[in-house]
Amino acid sequence: MHSEHPVKVIAVSSGKGGVGKSSVAVNLAAGLAGIGKSVMLLDADLGMANVDVLLGVKTKFDLQHVVSGERTLDEIVVDYSSGLKIIPAASGISKMADLSPMEQASLIRAFGELNDLVDVMVVDTAAGISSSVISFTKASHEVLVVVCDEPASITDAYALIKVLSQEHGINRFQIVANRVVDAEQGRKLYEKLVSVADLYLDAALGYLGCIPEDKKLKEAVASQCTVVEKHPYSASGIAFQNLVRRVDELTPCKPTTGYMEFFVEKIFRPEVSHQVSSIGQIDG
Repeated sequence: MHSEHPVKVIAVSSGKGGVGKSSVAVNLAAGLAGIGKSVMLLDADLGMANVDVLLGVKTKFDLQHVVSGERTLDEIVVDYSSGLKIIPAASGISKMADLSPMEQASLIRAFGELNDLVDVMVVDTAAGISSSVISFTKASHEVLVVVCDEPASITDAYALIKVLSQEHGINRFQIVANRVVDAEQGRKLYEKLVSVADLYLDAALGYLGCIPEDKKLKEAVASQCTVVEKHPYSASGIAFQNLVRRVDELTPCKPTTGYMEFFVEKIFRPEVSHQVSSIGQIDG
């Protein structure tokens, strides 16, 4: 049921796959829950989900069962830990990445009926600049772009920022440098992006810090858990805690007046939102 509870929505994206985007998303979500926030982690890679794998969560049902009407959204939400819930997506189901208008409408209504009240929704988008990535980032209050020090990662991160800025009006991004040797490498990586963005784009790039290469993080991934829980005092564990603090301190550049169902309405086409509104009027 709808409740007067605004939700801060944070999208975690990357220009290409393989840069540790989902690892950043799950550790950010777990870290926010660790400081007392009520957090929902949405796996928004609708056809190639992996959040459940990273966290060792076995799910019988996911978003495809909500769209089909077999389950409600409340029934698929997974309680991962105190303060953190997960909305799992489907993996290997290509049709989930291309929902029909009525399927989109059913998903919007499902979010409107969600009983869980949360402070923050962390959205782990797909990598790249697909239509779903654009939709989720446009509907979020903050867009975190994860980049590592590889030419393809930097080039693709810039391409993502360029498309979102020039074609979709998003003018603020937060950069997270991942898999760096030290803080200096992270800062230089950020400055590479800023130097080009300042020349060609009307966009502001903030820097949320870096996550170092760390064997403890690899151990956590292998154990299917977050490093902030398993090794909180490791180099990467401390880095993620710093990231959590900076994200928590961000003042959204968009009004936080959207509720969960309104967040989902923004993702899909206007005519779908109109269908949902019309359905609501008929039901009323």
